[in-house]
Amino acid sequence: MALVIPDVLDPGCATRQALERLGSKWRVLLIYALLAGPQRHAQLRRRLPGITQKVLTETLRGMAEDGLIERRVLKEDPPAHVEYALTELGKTLREPLAAICDWATAHTAVRP
Repeated sequence: MALVIPDVLDPGCATRQALERLGSKWRVLLIYALLAGPQRHAQLRRRLPGITQKVLTETLRGMAEDGLIERRVLKEDPPAHVEYALTELGKTLREPLAAICDWATAHTAVRP
């Protein structure tokens, strides 16, 4: 079977659209964090040193809009309790991200 290389330079290319959705380092790191299971905002913030409250909130909203995560309200009365979890679509990224990890591990010593 021949390897099909998509035209990622075409804005309509599905692969390009996926790369644009996952292009943010915070999105990929949040997916890794949520692979461990549902977590609250504060837990995610502790697990991702360097992310600001604003960026975390914006990233989680965008990921929910893209169908990668779901926001569950556990308690509505103030203070509200909300947790985030990967959707079935989000969980499908486990294997592609594992392949990237395998590639990175195999090539860490290779530097130009």
